[in-house]
Amino acid sequence: MLDLVIDARAGDLGHGLLVRRVLPFARHRMVGPFIFLDHAGPLVLARETARQADVRPHPHIGLATVSYLLSGSVMHRDSLGAEQLIRPGEVNWMTAGRGIVHSERFEDDAAFAPPGLELLQSWVALPQEYEECAPAFDHYPSSALPQAEEGRRWLRVVAGSAFGLHSPVRTLSPLFYVHAQLQAGATLGLPPQYSERAAYIARGRIEYAGTQYTPGQMLVFAKGSDPSLTALEGSIVILLGGEAVGERHIWWNFVSSSKARIDQAKADWQAGRMALPPHDNKEFIPLPQ
Repeated sequence: MLDLVIDARAGDLGHGLLVRRVLPFARHRMVGPFIFLDHAGPLVLARETARQADVRPHPHIGLATVSYLLSGSVMHRDSLGAEQLIRPGEVNWMTAGRGIVHSERFEDDAAFAPPGLELLQSWVALPQEYEECAPAFDHYPSSALPQAEEGRRWLRVVAGSAFGLHSPVRTLSPLFYVHAQLQAGATLGLPPQYSERAAYIARGRIEYAGTQYTPGQMLVFAKGSDPSLTALEGSIVILLGGEAVGERHIWWNFVSSSKARIDQAKADWQAGRMALPPHDNKEFIPLPQ
């Protein structure tokens, strides 16, 4: 049974970097541990202006950021000293824990080259016992992620377990994150073993229970239902969800079960107590007022 349809809201991260913001949503702030989802692009920018869209160093606490590209490239640098160019089909999984600072730069020639940058950026709220864990950064090449192809359906398990496949991505709570590509007429279910599940349409048209859905819409399904989606044309669908981790507060880039902890993170960033990436420390995003 369909519980809710979320229509993404248009957003602009600056200098032409347009996104569809799906989560958080006022009536349904999280799906399992997923508390944030942006879909950027596909976007082609001229090489001479691409760097204007750089995301300068900024902080996170209490979450893991998940960067997954459909096209283009992004350079990641963080306060642990990690430097990693992420390409389509790869996973950057950054566990903020008690605090990390990172930047996302578009310095690679392929960043906005045709067919353009297309990025899915999600945040996973950490279980309360791990909110103050040591920060960590993990990168996984596409060859490490399990894939399956059957008839007119192809899928990759980005994180967690689904459809009998298990991703090597290190996670801290039960969840699933699946990239599925469907040809016209293909059908797709959702993993039945999780309490909270959703399907986000990135491209194409999908039918469910006689109604058509289009890019930018997320279908959130009730617990215990057994949905089946049908592609009406070539489509890309992102499946995600898992088990709830409890109520979370979110302010700017900070996520926590405690409002006081978010206030502390604000003060730490304002006072310069959070280290910048050693290889990207000449500028940063100030605390919003």
